[in-house]
Amino acid sequence: MSRTLVVKVTCGADEPERCNQGFTVAGAAAVSGVPVSLWLTGEAAWLAVPGRAAELELPLATPLPDLIDAVLASGRVTVCAQCAARRSLTEADLLPGVRIAGAPVFVEEALGDGVQALVY
Repeated sequence: MSRTLVVKVTCGADEPERCNQGFTVAGAAAVSGVPVSLWLTGEAAWLAVPGRAAELELPLATPLPDLIDAVLASGRVTVCAQCAARRSLTEADLLPGVRIAGAPVFVEEALGDGVQALVY
């Protein structure tokens, strides 16, 4: 049985190093063939808007757009529904392939069989 990784990133430009750690883990897992679901909550929700992830620069780190692309190529990226609503974001405002979903969907994913959930 294959394990799935659910990564929840709760910060963005306000804490770039912690934010990048979550994206790095999700991206590394995705390119290794691990099924990945990346959740963007709080300030991380902005990073699903085209062009915004490129604004977050961190020395010696893989650029966030590359990491998002890696996850989207084989996994799923989700923006928290409440976080999107607080920022007046709709799916039309987000990168192609990124969805909006609420806490019940996160809980269902995180509690699935063979799932490892990490929060950054």
